[in-house]
Amino acid sequence: MYLKKMKNTSFYQYCSFISAVLFIILSVILPASAQTQKKIHSVFFEDTDHELNVYRSYGKKPGNTLLLIGGIQGDEPGGFLSADHYAEISLKKGSLIVVPRANFQSIVLNRRKVNEDMNRKFAYDDKSNYEAKIVVILKELIAESDCLLNLHDGSGFFSKTWEGPDRNPKQYGQSIIADCESYVSPKTGKVLNLGDMARSACKQINKNIENPRYCFSFNDHRTIKKNSSHKEQRKSATFYALYTCDIPAFGIETSKSLPLELKVRHHNLAINAFMELLNIVPEMPGINLDNPELKYLIISVNDALPIAVKNQQTLYINPGDTVTISHIESNYKRGLSADIIGYGAINDTRKEIKIKGSARIVVRKDYYPCGSVYLALSNGQNSSANGGISVSHAPALGPSFLAYKVKINNNEQICQNYDRLKLIKGDTFEVVDVITGMGDPSDMVVNLKGFVGNKQNNTGEDRGYIVNTAEDLLERYSLKKKGKTYQVIVTYKEKIVGKLFINLEKH
Repeated sequence: MYLKKMKNTSFYQYCSFISAVLFIILSVILPASAQTQKKIHSVFFEDTDHELNVYRSYGKKPGNTLLLIGGIQGDEPGGFLSADHYAEISLKKGSLIVVPRANFQSIVLNRRKVNEDMNRKFAYDDKSNYEAKIVVILKELIAESDCLLNLHDGSGFFSKTWEGPDRNPKQYGQSIIADCESYVSPKTGKVLNLGDMARSACKQINKNIENPRYCFSFNDHRTIKKNSSHKEQRKSATFYALYTCDIPAFGIETSKSLPLELKVRHHNLAINAFMELLNIVPEMPGINLDNPELKYLIISVNDALPIAVKNQQTLYINPGDTVTISHIESNYKRGLSADIIGYGAINDTRKEIKIKGSARIVVRKDYYPCGSVYLALSNGQNSSANGGISVSHAPALGPSFLAYKVKINNNEQICQNYDRLKLIKGDTFEVVDVITGMGDPSDMVVNLKGFVGNKQNNTGEDRGYIVNTAEDLLERYSLKKKGKTYQVIVTYKEKIVGKLFINLEKH
């Protein structure tokens, strides 16, 4: 039965299986001193939209273990991009466990959450979803660690006194948050002085920040107190780490108001400061802040020999052919996904997808589109049965072609340019993406007039937001200001190239 099952297993899966077996054997027979010099990459829920990658780095000398969690809320890129720099770090002393993208699905969608806020799932919870499955793994990692840093981007700027609506005690940005000033373990009697640790880290961080308005300070949430204004944090990762696992835990909050590069650098400063506190000695990680760029995809059609298709090229196939994307080559190694628009899910790598018509594969680094490959029908001339497939150096879609991938009440459909959709007021609506031959869709702006997705930084780009048509639309921006017809307007190089109309009807 086992051999029969292996015959139906891909070579890639077979190699992964053998590697896993060898690693288990080596872990048993190698002495502890040899194991401590290793780097281990573990993958959970592989080939799903919520794939979880965990990176362990062990120093040449043993010491404390620091756990870094990034991307637990997907719209906070400073944290997960910073954690990326430590995923494969070399250490002289101590250990790091790095989870750069705890909530990969919400990162790709650029949302705080998908089903539930993952950082509110660490208390008892009987709801079963992918967030709960990931939290089980994160709890196990916390139990292995001596300290936790949960990396976030927070609103405004924290200040102990009121200075204004964007800088006051209720804001989170540029602070190190702990659930209490000090904690005495009921199990061991050990005292953890979280406030002292945070203030020491802030002092070290602030030495490297030129603008005093951007300096960090300690933010005591007093989470367990009856009069705490942060009781919801009792369900968080840091609270679980402290009150269940007896380890110091901190939320590192850079301000969402800062440029992305600055947020990443400030997170790096915070991580380095805590590594120094814990006597974890690094061989410093390199920092890559280049714009993400797709080089090519490795694609197989109908299980034939795979080929490389470069960014903006077109792969010709036949209706009904299956396409498998086995590899993404980019100037980044982690956080990559490939989405065949109109098919599959948000990440279609290593999945056999049957293609019925022309389509676009959009490649993302986290939520950022970094390239496209086009699929076009060849009408039988270039099938694998007729001597191979062909690749063109230009997008196959006509220069004026534009279509929309949308979701209505979470049901996907493709709409043509200038279509009119009939929705019932209260339906949910989402523009997932556009499919076009005019140019790279990431260079376009897709704006739902009357909707503001990001209230802090309204760029007019509304892809990826779930809109409640009864609550989220501003009537004054509808046609004739009657609240019945709204427009999705696509602009490219500051010119309107397409529209989609939404007609709302009452129940």
